[in-house]
Amino acid sequence: MRHHAGVTDSGAARLTAWVHGHVQGVGFRWWTRSRALELGLVGSATNLPANRVEVVAEGPREACEKLLAALRSGETPGRVDFVAEQWSDPKGGLTGFVER
Repeated sequence: MRHHAGVTDSGAARLTAWVHGHVQGVGFRWWTRSRALELGLVGSATNLPANRVEVVAEGPREACEKLLAALRSGETPGRVDFVAEQWSDPKGGLTGFVER
């Protein structure tokens, strides 16, 4: 039984993460794209106002969780102060992983 979207242990999921901190102009999106591609995920990393980057990734739930852990790992370029996350069902239609 599913309680809400994106909670299944297996199968595909969509992760949306908002990364706050010193994450613009430091290679953060490129680094995120590299990690996502290693994990076989599709999606995007987009600069937002107020020194935030929005990361959208779709693929296996476990791979999305690994990407989220990487964003929080302290090994990113720049400095991550906080990562907010939202899980949902995949929407599809994404190809590759792009920087915006």
